[in-house]
Amino acid sequence: MNEIRMLSTSGILGYGYAEDSLRRGMAREPHIIGADGGSTDPGPHYLGAGTSFCNRMAVKRDLKLMLQAAVAARIPCIIGTAGGAGGEPHLQDTAALVREIAREEGLSFPMALIHAEPDRATLHRMREGGRTKPLASLPELDAATIDRAERIVAMMGPEPIARALDEGAQVILCGRSSDPAQWVAPALRAGIPPAPAWYAGKMLECGAEPAVPKEPDCLLVTLRDDHLVCEPPNPIRRCTPLSVANFALHENASPIHHLEPGGMLDTEHVRFDPVSDRAVRVSGMTWTPADTYTVKLEGVERAGYRAITLCGTRDPVLIGQMDDYLVGHRERVVMKTTAIGIPGAAWQMKVRVYGQDGVMGAWERAPRNTPHELGFVVEVLADSQEIADGVLAVARTSLLHADFPGRLCREGNMAFPFSPSDIPLGPLYRFSVFHLCVPDDPYALFPIEHERV
Repeated sequence: MNEIRMLSTSGILGYGYAEDSLRRGMAREPHIIGADGGSTDPGPHYLGAGTSFCNRMAVKRDLKLMLQAAVAARIPCIIGTAGGAGGEPHLQDTAALVREIAREEGLSFPMALIHAEPDRATLHRMREGGRTKPLASLPELDAATIDRAERIVAMMGPEPIARALDEGAQVILCGRSSDPAQWVAPALRAGIPPAPAWYAGKMLECGAEPAVPKEPDCLLVTLRDDHLVCEPPNPIRRCTPLSVANFALHENASPIHHLEPGGMLDTEHVRFDPVSDRAVRVSGMTWTPADTYTVKLEGVERAGYRAITLCGTRDPVLIGQMDDYLVGHRERVVMKTTAIGIPGAAWQMKVRVYGQDGVMGAWERAPRNTPHELGFVVEVLADSQEIADGVLAVARTSLLHADFPGRLCREGNMAFPFSPSDIPLGPLYRFSVFHLCVPDDPYALFPIEHERV
């Protein structure tokens, strides 16, 4: 029976893990070590801006320990969705960090970069050939959307990663990749069938999340032809049938059908059997190959510029009439910004009221109670940063100094925790491409670049 052991250090590179967990995991002699490097969870900004949502020092710490362990054990180290979003700047930043660590620690290894930012001409050809399809409620992909996008990445499956391994890479940095793909690739190369390989990838993509208590940490999966065993190296954690089954529902529209590049993982008849008080055996999954191989495209476009301010009030008289006060506040902002030459069409404003409905907004169903304090996030979106900053300044002063019935305090209505109070946030991005495409083959959108570090 084929067997491969794979060690995932955490759900996101830079989220941290216990160094002792890594040592214990490496003592089990895994064949692969790795971590996912990114996600769309933090929103579209990082893909558009070309930056990471994780701190560089934290990423360097995690990556250094992994590289040292991989080199010492002579096993591959694979990073999925490098740099947070998997675009070209993210991939290059991660590669520069790997070279820096290798130079400082005296490490040497063959490295592969798998690019995942297709050129626009290729995207246009696929669109013109009828080889794109919208996901969710988006419209069909058109030429203008492709041209407007700040950045578009394609989500690779396991095939390019397996090819990089075949070509001799020990350290592999992936552009945007399906979260399980970095684990599926070595599993398939080891002769494991697709169903358990993909299920193992699902377990490993977030490190110790299938274990309890939950916290960023390592997970070891032992994978065989017809089952896998999940176990956290850290002795303070354990996998239970419930914790593993619960994590299997992670980030999927269907609880049993998981769509991936090349097919569908079906978990309807999966069994979760404890093999100890800390490890769980998973079996019974099936894999159905797709008739057509598809790849997901993710893209963002610039939607304007944003500025915010934070403040709060404890005035019971004002809190009791907050809805009316905010209606008047908006009217004052429109009047004052028009007077200084800023047209209303050039900006939008949103005031989130925390302690009332700041999280849910119009969907809030809890009964209204009178709180002792309210917090506000005032957000302005505009055509330029100058306009966003200007409108926010008006909004802040109008919120602070406007009168209201029964007002007793003749000074400011709000308390601001910071000086300066106004925070320019720069460009605002929104997702604009969320489509499937049919590439020429699973490798076509993902060129591999090799180097010796």
